[in-house]
Amino acid sequence: MSNFTRRLAAIAILVLSFTLAALVIRHQPAVEKYIRTIGPLAYPIAIGIFTLVASAPFSITDALAIMNGAIFGPLWGSIVNAIGLVFAALLGYYLSQRASHLLDLESTLERLPPWIRRFRIGSAPFLLSVRLIPGLGGTLATSVAATFRVPIFRHVWTMCAIAVPICTLLAIFGNQVTVVVHNYEHSVHQRMHEFYEKHRPHFFHRYRKP
Repeated sequence: MSNFTRRLAAIAILVLSFTLAALVIRHQPAVEKYIRTIGPLAYPIAIGIFTLVASAPFSITDALAIMNGAIFGPLWGSIVNAIGLVFAALLGYYLSQRASHLLDLESTLERLPPWIRRFRIGSAPFLLSVRLIPGLGGTLATSVAATFRVPIFRHVWTMCAIAVPICTLLAIFGNQVTVVVHNYEHSVHQRMHEFYEKHRPHFFHRYRKP
């Protein structure tokens, strides 16, 4: 396989991964509705979708983390998110190994804050620190881990150490929002029903035909 073919394949991997993740986020309401209606398969399907999105470059999983909390509740939603993150770390590592040469890592690493560059590249403190950078941090840390052949276990636990607490909070938040909205809708419906029952005789008397 020529260098051009390998580069083209690497680009295709990244583009496909990012496109699938973007489609899931774009159609998140439809995805949520689908997961709610498939019964016991909801758990593995939700984990698979979360894995797909979280492993993509420059992905944002906040909406899915909240969605899982809303669907499964704070406990099981957090578990679904955590399992999805572990699989996403493994899949992201594999994808980055195939496409890591596309990123100009040397120039990117030189632009990192000085306090991060004090850590040895590929070390656990380095990976943890890089992941704190909004936006680029997760993708850069995964690419560094894949390029420098960081042990897969180190890559997985450093990713989960940052992402799992965040997604857990989002799952709890998503569940709480769902409960609040449900209670509000129930309260409004109850008040409308009470209002209708209270004034129904008046309405019937007013609009009754002679």
